[in-house]
Amino acid sequence: MPRFKMTVEYDGTPYVGWQRQENGHSVQAALEKAVLSLTQETVVVRGAGRTDSGVHALGQVVHTDLSRDWQPYKLRNALNAHLMMAGEKVAVIDVDRVEDGFDARFSALRRHYLYRIISRRAPLAVEAKRAWWVSKDLDHTLMHAAAQTLVGHHDFTTFRSVHCQAASPVRTLDRLDVTRSGDLIEIRASAQSFLHNQIRSFAGTLKMAGEGKMTVADVRAALEARDRAACGPVAPPDGLYFMQVDYPDGAGSARIDVEKPLQNVREEE
Repeated sequence: MPRFKMTVEYDGTPYVGWQRQENGHSVQAALEKAVLSLTQETVVVRGAGRTDSGVHALGQVVHTDLSRDWQPYKLRNALNAHLMMAGEKVAVIDVDRVEDGFDARFSALRRHYLYRIISRRAPLAVEAKRAWWVSKDLDHTLMHAAAQTLVGHHDFTTFRSVHCQAASPVRTLDRLDVTRSGDLIEIRASAQSFLHNQIRSFAGTLKMAGEGKMTVADVRAALEARDRAACGPVAPPDGLYFMQVDYPDGAGSARIDVEKPLQNVREEE
């Protein structure tokens, strides 16, 4: 059966997360329902990452097998038509025909995430559910310095959910950068894989550093403690975006310049 790789974006607000669940509607179920409506085939759509409820994606990658060898652009357009008719907040950005050995999750070399904080006195209107509103001013320079203590190969027990199902808390974090553009603070994280709630735990801890409630040494000590109690509060899902996935053939999922502030990218589109 032909295998298709799809780059997908979604507004995570109305969903219980990526993974199909009994307690609500998921992104995975939305895509599988669209395939069923289009092809009358019951399929499993597998994703590169399991985003939580409320987390957004601009470059999630999925794959599925279909009985018909579709032209990629026709499959993209047809699926989007069914997603729109169903009122889903999901769009298929691109479709490629791939080899049978491709797996959206296990073939991935690196995943890239963005966490957005808007630091200002006024609450969010347009950006509500699109960023974490922090009414206090944050020192992004100190946040970035603290973030660098987390880069590298570490035991990240402090920064993973107690419900994390990963066999090991050890991961290699390739990048954790904090930048600012006006009121917008962006945290960019890259690694082959992440633990459950790892990036939101980073964001909550770095926010405390930005407020002056933790020093760079405190963040390093929290990492070395390997104790969930040493972590700052877990940041809300609203500000987290699954941006891109890299694969061995160089065909990632990026469709925007991932280095630009996200609000500036949207203003230019």
